[in-house]
Amino acid sequence: MARVTVEDCIREVPNRFDLVLLAAQRGRQISAGSPLTLPRDNDKNPVVALREIAERTVSLDELQEGLIQGLQKHIPGEEPEEEVMQFIAEEQSYAGEAHQQAEIEDLALDDEMSDDEDDIDVEVVEEEE
Repeated sequence: MARVTVEDCIREVPNRFDLVLLAAQRGRQISAGSPLTLPRDNDKNPVVALREIAERTVSLDELQEGLIQGLQKHIPGEEPEEEVMQFIAEEQSYAGEAHQQAEIEDLALDDEMSDDEDDIDVEVVEEEE
């Protein structure tokens, strides 16, 4: 095949942004070892991916599904184990207690500092008289 152009691909994927995402996904698949559906002809992976999209030798729906799965943080059907959830709850509880203790210590320190300031004011007043 001669050069692949954006116009060749736009016929198959009308939105240019979608085209970029799908071509990038196919390029990653090729890099990961997925079999080519067209001869390489000394082209790099992104060019091969565009050629495959333009000639519809790959399923666009499968590419889109793979792209979505690759971007998902939560995999449906995969629930954390009860043991892990209990560990997380204990950590959050401990972190909350530590935070409360730090606040109490800060308040106590503020009280001590304000008491010290009051003592300094009294001493200065006494010296002036």
